[in-house]
Amino acid sequence: MATISYLTRISFDFGALASLTDELGTLGITRPLIVTDPGLKASGLLDRALAALSPEQRTAAVVYDKTLPNPTEAQAMEAAALLKETGCDGLIGLGGGSSMDLAKAVRLLADHAPPLSQYAMVEGGLQRLARPFTLPLIAIPTTAGTGSEVGRGAVVIMEDGRKLAVLSPHMIPSLAICDPELTFSLPPGLTAATGLDALAHCVETFLSNAVNPPAEAIALDGLTRVWGSIERATQAGQDRDARWNMMMGAMEGAMAFQKGLGAVHAMSHPLGGLPELSLHHGTLNAVVMPAVIRFNAPAVGGKIARMAGLMGLREQTAEAVAQALSDLNERLGIPAGLAAMGVRAETLPAIAQAAIKDHCHATNPRTATLEDYEAMLKESF
Repeated sequence: MATISYLTRISFDFGALASLTDELGTLGITRPLIVTDPGLKASGLLDRALAALSPEQRTAAVVYDKTLPNPTEAQAMEAAALLKETGCDGLIGLGGGSSMDLAKAVRLLADHAPPLSQYAMVEGGLQRLARPFTLPLIAIPTTAGTGSEVGRGAVVIMEDGRKLAVLSPHMIPSLAICDPELTFSLPPGLTAATGLDALAHCVETFLSNAVNPPAEAIALDGLTRVWGSIERATQAGQDRDARWNMMMGAMEGAMAFQKGLGAVHAMSHPLGGLPELSLHHGTLNAVVMPAVIRFNAPAVGGKIARMAGLMGLREQTAEAVAQALSDLNERLGIPAGLAAMGVRAETLPAIAQAAIKDHCHATNPRTATLEDYEAMLKESF
């Protein structure tokens, strides 16, 4: 039996940020903790969000702006302490997936005792998150990538160095405000890297072995939007149509990955946890995805041909899809392989070991062995 649910509310359009003050009132938030990052503060987007608040809300708001590109359990604890000390009664996650994921972790810690690692999926944490969270959370993405604004999880580097996912339906934000205008100033490199993250979500969830046809339909629509818009959005950041479709495709990718992901993410999670590098998640996904497409091809039937058709490829084969993804990476300026990103060859066996233990491993359409992961990593090197 398949259990299928989509549980969050979404406000989506140009200018949607203007609804923030009313939405805080609807959710009963009088003193929000805004979780964001230094780049968002420097870019002026934090000021835009504050300007969307009423004078009373603006005065009461508390800001945590230290989020790292790969958020940590220590940061979650620090921000949770700030929330408690200042008496905040709700949260706003403003930024890319890192800020939104950190806001989710803070929301969890407002109700649950640390350490955060005990709530990770691979540690049996789903059973420990059985009740709804007390505080409401509004997620406002400023990139078109992770889709964390509608996702049921948060990925955090734990105190022991592992990059783990905390998953629960209760992790889904109370509301997502998706305003494509907030992505207009996103630099080309980040537009490409975050957009390829969204593309990976659509591809992996469509190929995943779980049963959820509605999710697959959403994933294919997201794939079509991202594939057709990512280059325009990267080259012309003010292209309204491209930015709208990228944000919609990213949101759809995350709505769909409630179905499950696969080997791309099983490898990119531990790669992103390498402490000496702090690698971008979307870029990692883009680099390893061609190898995973080739590996999964024998187990996915006609799905490769369906994707190839939507991508406008003449040949509807796994090799054609993998090559098209590699060619897109090159056109967008993505590194040619893991070595170009600074990954050392001697770390690959440990990454393969971690991939086997990652929660995304279980929903890959073809069961991968340790040797398979090592081979895919070497192919992506």
